Amino acid sequence: MIYQAARQEFAKRGFAAANIADVASRAGVSTKTLYRLIPNKMALFEGMVTERMDRFVSTVNLGACDGRDIEAALQSALLICAELVLDVEVIPFQRIILAESDKFPGIAETFHEKAMQRTVSALAAWLLIQQKRGRIVLDDVAGAAGMLLGMFVFQPQRDVLFGHKPLPQREELEARARACAALFLKGCAARNDKNRKQSGDA
Repeated sequence: MIYQAARQEFAKRGFAAANIADVASRAGVSTKTLYRLIPNKMALFEGMVTERMDRFVSTVNLGACDGRDIEAALQSALLICAELVLDVEVIPFQRIILAESDKFPGIAETFHEKAMQRTVSALAAWLLIQQKRGRIVLDDVAGAAGMLLGMFVFQPQRDVLFGHKPLPQREELEARARACAALFLKGCAARNDKNRKQSGDA
């Protein structure tokens, strides 16, 4: 409840103007209780981001464990990433980082470590599972995850952040996920032994 209240407060007022007492009021607890649990505003921001990412990583891990074909599974994993990066509550935090990181560098570092890096790491872990199953071949799983995520979500993210377009509709994201998954898998699909031998003979 506290983290949900914090998300609303930070999104509404930004980091500098966010009021701990108002967060406590929104959460239905006393300010004293909130400070006993969370000592300061930075810790509240970090805890809020971490809690949101924990839920995201759990979802991605579950998605990696099903038995669907690799292309459909990759589309689903990308859509889960988009649901986080383009979430109506996450977009305001990204704007806060852009607007206030000069005065509060800690929030940029927190968001980079707890959100951005964990998103890439979660997708990398997903790809690694697929590689161990023999479905794809990658030399640098972490690097590929970053490139894949960038290909899929960064353009829509920038469009929204800078006010050029509204949040994309589900249908738009699904079409983009299909295109990105197909493009990515053509570059890293595991080849069968016959194809490998032919390639070696050539």
